[in-house]
Amino acid sequence: MQVQFAASRPADIDTIAYAVEKDALDSAALDPGVADLVRGAAKAARFDGEAGTIAEVFVPRDGGVGRVLLLGLGTGDAGDYAKAGGALAARYLTAGIAKIAVELPADAAPDGVARLAAATSQRGWRHDVYRTKLPERLKPTLETLVIVGASDDAAAAWNDDQAHVTAGIAFTRTLVAEPANILFPESFVERCDELRALGVDFTVLDEAAMAELGMGALLGVSQGSRREARLLAMHWNGTGKDGNPDLALVGKGVTFDTGGISIKPAAGMEDMKWDMGGAGAVAGTMKALALRKAKVNVVGVCGLVENMPDGNAQRPGDVVTSMSGQTVEVINTDAEGRLVLCDALTWVQRTYRPTTIVDLATLTGAMIIALGSEHGGLFANDDSLAEQLLAAGKAAGDPLWRFPLTDAYDKLIDSPIADMKNVGPRGAGSITAAQFIQRFVEPDVRWAHLDIAGMVWADKPGTTWDKGATGYGVRLLDQFVRAHFER
Repeated sequence: MQVQFAASRPADIDTIAYAVEKDALDSAALDPGVADLVRGAAKAARFDGEAGTIAEVFVPRDGGVGRVLLLGLGTGDAGDYAKAGGALAARYLTAGIAKIAVELPADAAPDGVARLAAATSQRGWRHDVYRTKLPERLKPTLETLVIVGASDDAAAAWNDDQAHVTAGIAFTRTLVAEPANILFPESFVERCDELRALGVDFTVLDEAAMAELGMGALLGVSQGSRREARLLAMHWNGTGKDGNPDLALVGKGVTFDTGGISIKPAAGMEDMKWDMGGAGAVAGTMKALALRKAKVNVVGVCGLVENMPDGNAQRPGDVVTSMSGQTVEVINTDAEGRLVLCDALTWVQRTYRPTTIVDLATLTGAMIIALGSEHGGLFANDDSLAEQLLAAGKAAGDPLWRFPLTDAYDKLIDSPIADMKNVGPRGAGSITAAQFIQRFVEPDVRWAHLDIAGMVWADKPGTTWDKGATGYGVRLLDQFVRAHFER
């Protein structure tokens, strides 16, 4: 969806939305010729400007009919502006309208305006590439949002910032939405290749290279698949200075997860195409940072595998040696994401020496039981890092909730025959998974693990997404980088 800014309303637009804060209908700057009609209709519909509410009136215009909307802005904070933009796209994306003009209050804050534009564009994202018989009435028609009368600062907040974050979210959603016969480790790397043109440096390791480095944990997950594993590193340095990255983002990229020999139930297994949502969020964030030329030195690493149960697949009870040298007894082959992450973490620490690492993974079903689809789970070895991520999530609209890490939980993954086992008891499953990953973090590194199992895919629409891929994590990571790493 295109977003344009204009000083005055273009003459060719028949659908006009007046953005109105809560209980401010009487002061809205409506066109005099229709003001009484619109206000009367709005009051009859009990429209009071609550965030995301819409009142619609058809009015005579130039011998025809025009559409006037009242769009609720609520209290006028950035979150309410986002609700308004999302509601606008949800209602009119397939309404046969090509353009909508939004007239905002004169004192609209630039950040709020940009968030409205972003939410409208993000809520309008669709992935219809495989739908060959979609009825015309269900096809998207809304192509352009024109924001009228906003300040130059608001236009800059969109063009220089939120537009690029929105592009990163769209990239993540596309990766997450693709089926596993289309998106697998090699093709994931190919999809990300477009970031090279933005100035992102690439390192790609194939299975032979990973075997030489001793990545037995990651390769153990992959050995049952015909699709070869890949490790993808994307390095963006917008600081103009040489040196190791300050920050590493590491994503779990299991492009399909059958569970391996510990096979999952058939019902719902098709959802496991999105088990690469952590890697998808890393890729989308790297695209957003490169597009907006962020002055930051950051590397994004994706451990990409497919977990399949063929005759060569890893067995429960196998012992693998990770790149770190630590050994793991594989009790359950469906606890594969942590095996992928542990080698990716070791590699990025030895290769780039970052002082801060954030990993993202659709790691445990236990996280969905604990938090549903309202928050991602946060685990961290540093309180200040945890607070930074919590604040970034709140500001960006990708919320997190922190969980504990303690020695008592860590002991639950001790193995009688290896350094550790890859699962603990049934209780505290998300915590013991995080404890496993922490064992591969070097003592002087600030580290956080985000378990986003309930967040990357939605069964119902939200403010900025329809059912399906949400793009969760991109806004969060971009805000985190912006607040604490840009120079």
